[in-house]
Order: sequence, then C-alpha cells, then structure tokens
Amino acid sequence: IEYIRSYYFNKVEYARFTSSLGKFVGFTQYGLKQADYWNSDTSYLAQLNAEKERYCLHNIGIWFSNI
Repeated sequence: IEYIRSYYFNKVEYARFTSSLGKFVGFTQYGLKQADYWNSDTSYLAQLNAEKERYCLHNIGIWFSNI
C-alpha cells in the first residue's frame, strides 16, 4: 500500500508526495522549490507518513470486504 498526494496547477502535476519515498518530489521548476521547502519541514513529512496508517491501512479492509 502506498499513500500518494499530488499537487496540480492547470492540469500539470508539479509535485508529489509518496509514502514509499517518504518525501516530496518536484516535476517543474516551481515544484522543485516547493518540494525542497516541504522536505525541510520534518513535522509535515511525519504527518503525511502517518496518513498511510490512518487512511490507507484503515480502509483497505473495508474495501476488500466489499468485493
């Protein structure tokens, strides 16, 4: 299971957080700057890493039980 949070502007993805990497990756010039800024905030990264357990792992059992 992987938690992904993507950021878009005008249908172009400029940054993405993935729980497998545990950090942000930028895809545009602006996204690279934002990713560096967000990666420097360790409390924000810890919060997003906890989202995997809070949201994904909690709901996976519910989703598979409905199949």
